[in-house]
Amino acid sequence: MTILVHGLGVSHRYFARLRRLLPAAAAPDLAGDSVDALTRSLEAAVPAPSLLVANSLGCQVAAELAVRRPDLVRGLVLIGPTWDPAAPSIPRQLGRLVACSYREPPSLLALLLYEYARWGPRRILRCAHSMLRHPVAERLAQLSAPSVVVRGEHDTICSRAWARLAAGAARAPFVEVPRAAHAVHWSRPEAVVEVVEELLQELAEP
Repeated sequence: MTILVHGLGVSHRYFARLRRLLPAAAAPDLAGDSVDALTRSLEAAVPAPSLLVANSLGCQVAAELAVRRPDLVRGLVLIGPTWDPAAPSIPRQLGRLVACSYREPPSLLALLLYEYARWGPRRILRCAHSMLRHPVAERLAQLSAPSVVVRGEHDTICSRAWARLAAGAARAPFVEVPRAAHAVHWSRPEAVVEVVEELLQELAEP
C-alpha cells in the first residue's frame, strides 16, 4: 500500500494531482495539532507494510512513525522535508513560505488558502511550534526503511543544503526536481511517481 502523508495546514486535497497518477494510493486526513498527535493518527491509518510518500511536515510525521513502528513502514519518499535548521523560528519559516508561494502554480495557492482557513490559525500555530521542537535530524538518522529525499529546485522552505543533510542522515538518495518548488507532488507529480516506482521496484527485489 502507498500512503500519502500531508503537511501543515492541508488535507488529502493537497495530493489531488499525484493521486491521479497513483490511483491506488490512500491519502488520509490526519487529526491533531502536534507531531505526536499526527503520528498517532497516521499509525491508525496505515496498513502494514506501507510505502509512505510525505511532504513538508508530513516528512517529520512519516519519519516519526517509521522509527516508532518500523513494522508498518517498508519505505519512505520524503518531499521537501522540514524543518531546515537554518530557519529555526516561526517568523523565518513564514518568510520562507511566502517566498516559496511565488514559485508555486496558482492552482495550488487557491487550494492552500482554502485549506489554511479550514485548519484555522490556532491549530496551525500549535502544530508549527511542535514542528520546530521535533528532533527530525535524529529521527532521520534512526530510519531503517529504504528512503529517498526529494527537493524542488526552487524550494525556499527546504534548502538544498538541508535536503542533502537530511538525505545523508537517512542514508538516502537525493533527487532534485527542476522547475519545482516545495510542492513537487503538485507541480511535477510525474517526477514523484518515477521516484515512487523506482523505490517500489527496489523494495520488490529479493
